[in-house]
Amino acid sequence: MPWQDNSGNRGPWGQPPRGSNGGSNNGGKGGGEPPDLEDILQASRQRLKKVFPRGGRNGGGGGGVPKLNPTTFGFIGAGLVGLWVFSGIYQVAPAELAVVTTFGSYETVTGPGLHWRIPSPVQEVNKQQALKVQEMQVPVVERRSGVLSPGLMLTGDKNIVDVVFTVQWKIKSSLIPEQGETMPGVAKFVFNIDGPQELVRMIAEASMREIVGRNTLDFVQTEGRLEVQEQTQTLMQTTLDEYNAGIQVEGVLLTSTEPPTEEVNEAFRDVQAAEQNQATVIQNARQYTNRVVPEARGQAQRILEEAGAYSARVTADARGQAARFEEIYTEYAKAPDVTRQRMYLETVERVLGGMDKIIIDEDAGSGVVPYLPLNELRSQQGGN
Repeated sequence: MPWQDNSGNRGPWGQPPRGSNGGSNNGGKGGGEPPDLEDILQASRQRLKKVFPRGGRNGGGGGGVPKLNPTTFGFIGAGLVGLWVFSGIYQVAPAELAVVTTFGSYETVTGPGLHWRIPSPVQEVNKQQALKVQEMQVPVVERRSGVLSPGLMLTGDKNIVDVVFTVQWKIKSSLIPEQGETMPGVAKFVFNIDGPQELVRMIAEASMREIVGRNTLDFVQTEGRLEVQEQTQTLMQTTLDEYNAGIQVEGVLLTSTEPPTEEVNEAFRDVQAAEQNQATVIQNARQYTNRVVPEARGQAQRILEEAGAYSARVTADARGQAARFEEIYTEYAKAPDVTRQRMYLETVERVLGGMDKIIIDEDAGSGVVPYLPLNELRSQQGGN
């Protein structure tokens, strides 16, 4: 509202205006009235004049630019330095860790509480939620009918399983570097990675696919769930440590290991049946080949060996008979009569040698035939 109303009898606080003799705050009529705005402004001007004295053109007390003496400069400088030093105070929340950098280079890590660092631009503070466990579901997709989910994974026995799992992770909360390291985990998290959520998701999905690919469908869906979770967590932690990400995997939980949609199952069963039929036919053909080919080769080898043996036997027999005939013929040509007689005797001896008969020549004598006990003599000869 205006300073005075139209009647000129009331001020902005509903009081009558002060007269020319009531300008003092302690003066008679105005002693119980609120302070006047003009008086407040006038008092402020007087204080400023004491700090910034004015000098006239001729050194008088007239108006002019303020004079800045050394004392004034000292007050201003001390105030600015105090504000700059005070700006170095920072507070770290209970669930946070702060990474302090000096001109962009790692300096140290501070925990919860009040701390001081050299103010900007010398040192900066980067606060991270290092003590908070974060949770992520993989895959992060909207399931729609007829659309393959990124959670479809191939098992070791060539089956397909739709896997959904949850990963719990946080920033490593150590304030000092581990043995052989130059920075603690939270500093690695700040300096080495960009987009931690995407990094954790990609590594989690790749690790789960590798572990599922090593095992069968039944193992993943039933008794092997706990082992799959532990192996995935170990593989994730190893990979993140290789990247120097400064992230600690707290746990992996399988929430769903379901078969894919019915259409995919039907197509997959057809493919699997065709592969099994192909494998069966190939196996049967190989078994038949492995059975028939060795038998045929064995029979052929046996026939060749028998033919070679028969040829060698017949050839040797023929050669022996020819050589014997040539020897006999040579001896016969020398003495035909003697040879014929010898051949006759040898033949008779061979034919009659095993017969139990005694032959006496009729020209052995006439008249009384002497008795010769030939049978007894033969028996004695046989006994001896």
